[in-house]
Amino acid sequence: MKPWRRNVRDLSQSTRSSLGLHSPSEDGHTIGLRGPFGVSIFGLVCVFAHVGYRLQQSKMLYTFDPKAMHTILVKESDIFEETAGFIEFNKNVFGKGLLGTIGDHHRKQRKILNPVFSAAHMREMVPIFFEVSHRLKDALVKQLETSSNPHIDILSWLGRTAFELIGQAGLGYSFDPMTDEGSAHPFSGVMKSLFPLLTPIVLWQVYILPLVSNIGTPSFRRFVVNILPWKNLHQMRDITDYMRQVATDIFVEKKRALEAGDEAVRNQTGRGKDIISVLMKENMKASKEDRLDETEIISQMTTLLFAATDTTSSALSRLLSLLSKHPEVQDKLRQEVTEARRNNNGEDLSYNEINSLPYLDAVCRESLRLYAPAPSSMRYALQDAVVPLSKPIIGIDGTQIREIAVPRGTTIFISIYNANRNKDLWGPDANEWKPERWLSSLPEAIIEAHIPGIYAHLMTFSAGPRSCIGFKFSQLEMKVVLAVLFEHFIFSPSEKDSEIQWQMNAVAAPVVGKDNNFHPSLPVKMTLVDH
Repeated sequence: MKPWRRNVRDLSQSTRSSLGLHSPSEDGHTIGLRGPFGVSIFGLVCVFAHVGYRLQQSKMLYTFDPKAMHTILVKESDIFEETAGFIEFNKNVFGKGLLGTIGDHHRKQRKILNPVFSAAHMREMVPIFFEVSHRLKDALVKQLETSSNPHIDILSWLGRTAFELIGQAGLGYSFDPMTDEGSAHPFSGVMKSLFPLLTPIVLWQVYILPLVSNIGTPSFRRFVVNILPWKNLHQMRDITDYMRQVATDIFVEKKRALEAGDEAVRNQTGRGKDIISVLMKENMKASKEDRLDETEIISQMTTLLFAATDTTSSALSRLLSLLSKHPEVQDKLRQEVTEARRNNNGEDLSYNEINSLPYLDAVCRESLRLYAPAPSSMRYALQDAVVPLSKPIIGIDGTQIREIAVPRGTTIFISIYNANRNKDLWGPDANEWKPERWLSSLPEAIIEAHIPGIYAHLMTFSAGPRSCIGFKFSQLEMKVVLAVLFEHFIFSPSEKDSEIQWQMNAVAAPVVGKDNNFHPSLPVKMTLVDH
């Protein structure tokens, strides 16, 4: 063994001993993530401040220390890669898109996709966002006017809205006319059935898939999947096949329009300004080395549909749930968006105008701080490394630990949830929902911590080369949908509000009752604003 590697392992053992942790054989067990927001694992913050080892059957490091996160996600991201289970799962389900590639392959895709998600391109999409949001508003008005029941499952409608928005603005394709409760595209139902499948197959995803994904030919692996008597795996296979077929059909249609000329492109949904249309045009101009092949573009399409639907609808539904319990915040928000529209002669707001509304921005930021849709991130150490800490940890022997030796093969659990609620940085009220905190200067501790997140000193959209490429898209969607809804509706808690629990199943989702068997829904009481 090389001396430096031996030193890393010796230091690693020393660190664990100082923290008072046992070996896997003495203290090995798994932690359940499903349940009310996966509270069990987030509670680790009470045990080991900013960083700690959690030993299961393999080495695991838990952290939300700012300097450690910067090292892992940004500075040495080539050493700390996504886990093999994550990559292979996404590759098999969505193809070789951003979520299913690593290294140079991922960098090549990111390079050509970054301009497509720029603020300049987002400006072009504002009319699409308002058009779909007004369709949502019209559907909700109709439901309230034709029904005596003021309680509406807003999660269902927000999911349909997010799906239609990524359909139109992302793929240049309309999936849902948004006219009534029964008109959703079959693809929407397929997407909803995907998340509940993730928990039953998690062991296969983490431990088995990385080992078998390169055995034999694709046709052989498909044969094995077909003959295995496993219903959940067959459901995942059928979902994957359907998503790829729909994406392929849309791609063929868009390719045909591009070949026919600009007029044919402008006549499509999205008017040629959607993400995939722009990507296809830019891809044609790219050098041979940078160009994506057709299967990669199709993989980006399935990835977009997945990544932009449940995460944004989760964030929006959580925000509406919070606002329903805070009528004073709701009133301020309604006043701000109504006045802005009035000042714009009743017209929809522009990109600059909607992003210049301070209270709307504060409400969105505070909700995303406390309730990130995906509250954690995982990485895997490809080689031995040493991770520095912003704040030293005092071991049980009194030793100050300023850096953590991370041996090759260690899984790193990064708690976005706790990074965004760190009382050392945000103050004693870090666990409280206070939109007003964003209307004045942030605590100096936040600025000095140099949190590596790409958005608002938060880790909600992660950091580094694998951060969320669509965070500007998500922000714009949240603001436009909220601006339209709060100009026309008043939200208050439903009769079942006390039964609502937020469960963690890849993305946080609300369910009603304990024996729900994970059928997400969020009933709220809605009334029309008296104009």
